Amino acid sequence: MESKFHKLTKLSLLLVYLVIIAGAFVRMTGSGMGCPDWPKCFGFYVPPTEISQILFKENNDYSKGQMILYNEEELLVAKSDFTSDDFINLNNWEVYEKHDYVIFNPLHTWIEYINRLIGAISGVPILIFTIISIIYFKKFRHLTLISIITLIAMGFQAWLGKTVVDSNLAAYKITLHMLMALFIVALLIYLVYYGSKSFIKTNKTFKYLILFGLFLTLIQIVLGTQVRQIVDEQAKLFAYDKSMWLNDIPFIYEYHRTFSILVISINMALFLINKKLQLGNNYINYVMLLLALEIFTGASMFYFDFPFGTQTAHLVFASIIFGLQFYILLQNFLTENKLKADDLQT
Repeated sequence: MESKFHKLTKLSLLLVYLVIIAGAFVRMTGSGMGCPDWPKCFGFYVPPTEISQILFKENNDYSKGQMILYNEEELLVAKSDFTSDDFINLNNWEVYEKHDYVIFNPLHTWIEYINRLIGAISGVPILIFTIISIIYFKKFRHLTLISIITLIAMGFQAWLGKTVVDSNLAAYKITLHMLMALFIVALLIYLVYYGSKSFIKTNKTFKYLILFGLFLTLIQIVLGTQVRQIVDEQAKLFAYDKSMWLNDIPFIYEYHRTFSILVISINMALFLINKKLQLGNNYINYVMLLLALEIFTGASMFYFDFPFGTQTAHLVFASIIFGLQFYILLQNFLTENKLKADDLQT
C-alpha cells in the first residue's frame, strides 16, 4: 500500500504540472473566457462546438442553467427546466450578470474545457492517496495531514478558477491562481520526497542559499505574471501586431528583466558550491539548464515578437525551476529528519 501511495503522489505531481501547462496555453491563446460559466460551459457538461447550439430553438427542451446567446449582446440563463414555444419567452430566462463577456469561439471554448478537464482528473489520484493515508494513519502519520491539506488546496484552487472566470480574468486573481498552483506543487513534492530513497550531503552555505534562491524565484514569477498582464492588455489594443506588445515598456518589465540577473547569479553560486564540495545535489544541474531555456524564451519574446509557444514555455520552465529548487530545499533541510523517520518505520 505504501508503494501505491508514493506512485499516486508522483502521478498527481505530473498531472498538476500538466494543468499548469494547459493553463499557460489557455492564456497564450486568449481562451480564458472560452467558457463563460463554471463548472459547466455555457450550461453544458460537454461544451458546444458551434454557435447554433447556443442560439434559441423553438420547441426545444432546456435545462436549468443552460445558456443561449441573445441578440449577440447578452447571455441568457434558463431559470428552470422547460420546453420552449415557437417564440422566446423572456420570463423563462435571466441575464447572466457575473460579467459582460458574450463572445463564442469554439476553439477557445474547447481549449478552456480541456484545461478544466485535466484539472478535474488531477484531483482523482490526490483524493485516492488521501484516503489511503487516512486508512493507514499510523504508518503515514504526518503525511496524512499533508495529504488532507493538498486535497483541500485542490478544492480551493478549483474555487479560485471559478472566481477568475466570474471576474473576467482579473489580473490579481490570475496571479493568486498561479501561486496556489505552486503551493500545491510544493505539497506534492514534499510527499514525493518522503517516498524517495536518495540522500545528499548537506552544507550550511548551500542550504541557506537555496532557500534564498527559492524566494527569488517566487518573486520573479509574481513579477512575470504582472508583466504578462500588461502584455495581455497590449495584445487587446494592437491585436496581431506583436511588435507593439512591448511598446512603451513599463518599469515592472525592467524590474523583471534586471531581477533575473540576481536569480541567475544565486543559482550559479549554488551550482559551483555543489560541484566544488561534491554535495550530490544533481537537481541543481537541471535548474541551470532550465534557466538557460528561460533566458532563451524571454529573449525570443522580446527580440522576435513573441514566437508561438514561448509564453507558455517561459511560464512552465519557471514553475519547474520552482519545483526543483523546493525539492533541493527539502533534501538539505529534512535529510536528518527523514533518516530518523525511516529508522522508526523499520
